Amino acid sequence: MRIGIMTGAIPDPAASIDGFIALAKDLEARGFPSLWLANTRGHDAVTAMAMAGRETEQLEVGTAVTPIQPRHPTALAQQALSASVLARGRFTLGVGLSHKVVIEDTLGLSYAQPAKTMREYLEILAPLLRGEGAAFKGDLYRSKIALEVNDAARPVPLLVAALGPLMLRVAGTQADGTALWMTGPRTIAEYIVPTIAAAAGEAGRPAPRIVAGFPVVLTSDVEGTRAKIAGILAVYGQLPSYRAMLDREGAAGPADVALVGDEAALDEALTRLRAAGVDDTIAVLLETEAGARQRTLEFLQSRL
Repeated sequence: MRIGIMTGAIPDPAASIDGFIALAKDLEARGFPSLWLANTRGHDAVTAMAMAGRETEQLEVGTAVTPIQPRHPTALAQQALSASVLARGRFTLGVGLSHKVVIEDTLGLSYAQPAKTMREYLEILAPLLRGEGAAFKGDLYRSKIALEVNDAARPVPLLVAALGPLMLRVAGTQADGTALWMTGPRTIAEYIVPTIAAAAGEAGRPAPRIVAGFPVVLTSDVEGTRAKIAGILAVYGQLPSYRAMLDREGAAGPADVALVGDEAALDEALTRLRAAGVDDTIAVLLETEAGARQRTLEFLQSRL
C-alpha cells in the first residue's frame, strides 16, 4: 500500500501555487509517491497539481476530487490532458459529483439524477483521456469531438469518487478506480472493494485502484485530538453521502474514522487499511496541536 499526502480538504486562506509546489518538492525529496488536492473553494486543483507536477521529477499529482458539473466533459478532458503534459505523464484525474448543497444551492446547477450524470459524463470524458474521439448523444450530455493534445500521456488515469452502489458500478465499469473520503476500513473491506471490483470484473476491466483519504494525527492525546477533529471536520458528517458511509461504519462522526494515536496505533490502522484492499492511503495532516503536522509527516515518511 502506498502512502501519499492530500491537501485542500480543510480551507486554508494561506494556500498558494508556490506553496503547493514547495510541498510537492518536499514530499518528493522525502520519498512520498503522490500529492493530491481537493477542489473546493480555493485554487483550481487540476491547474495547481499540473504546476506541482511540472516542478517535480517522479511525484504523482492528482485531484481528489474535481466536481464535474461546472465543466463540460470536453473542457475537463482538455484541461486534464494539458495537465498531463505539464506533469510529464504523472497526473491523475479524480472526479466526483460534489454535493447537492454545493451544486444546487451554491452554483445554481442541477443535482438531479447524479449517477446518470456521471455515467453520461464519462462516456465523453473517458475516451478523450484515452486519446480517442468521443461521439455520444445522451439525455444530459452530447459530444462529437476528438482532441489534439498530442504531447499528453495516454491514457490519463481516471478515478471516480464513488460511495453509493450505482456510483461504484459506474466507477468500476468506466474508470480506473475510486477516490474515497469519510469511509472507514470495515466499509471499504466489506462494501466498497467487493462492489466496485465486481463491476470492473463484469466489464472485463483490471482490478480498480482504491485511493482512500483520511485525517492522520500522531499524538498521545487521542481523546483531545479527536474532539478537535470533530470540530474541524464537522461539515463532512452532515453531507448525506458521507453520512451514509459513517453510518455504515458505525461512526458517530468524521473524527471516528480519522487515524489518531501513537506510532503503534497508526501502524495498526495502516495495516487494517492494507488488509481492507486500499491501494493508496492519502493522509490529510492537521495541526491539532503544536508540531502535530510535522510530526505526523515524519512518521508517515518512516513507513514508506
